[in-house]
Amino acid sequence: MNPDIETIAADAVWDVERPFVEIAVIGAADIDRFGHTNNVVYLSLLERVAWSHSVSLGLDFESYEQLGSGCVARRHELDYLAPTFAGDTLWLATWVHENDFRLSMWRRYQIVRAADRKTVLRGQTQWVCVDMKSGRPKRMPPAFRAYRPWPRREGSAA
Repeated sequence: MNPDIETIAADAVWDVERPFVEIAVIGAADIDRFGHTNNVVYLSLLERVAWSHSVSLGLDFESYEQLGSGCVARRHELDYLAPTFAGDTLWLATWVHENDFRLSMWRRYQIVRAADRKTVLRGQTQWVCVDMKSGRPKRMPPAFRAYRPWPRREGSAA
């Protein structure tokens, strides 16, 4: 039986209450010469879930273009906690951890292997608001209030 996204998001395995969640399955092409998921694949999965979360908040790329503002990655920090392999189903979670509502915000990630509910990766990205034409830093427009920090799980440092 494969649980639905709402059930997965409500699972106590997460560092925060009910994060935004997607499911991914690791394919043979995702495996490196060491026999496990390549680190670049993880970064791609994080970008995918971050965009999906943004879209769910009403901020897709077309919205960025209309606003003349978008977010670009300034820094990634990733902690690889356990390897994953071809055929593994992964639960990808993300949430906004901090947002100064001026120039930058921190988005956190947690990847859990579905089979044993083990966290295999934790990470965060610092996103900076930029002007879509010049690429220069720009104050966040009011629409970026949608990127509000997520509630922490009681007793968690997440």
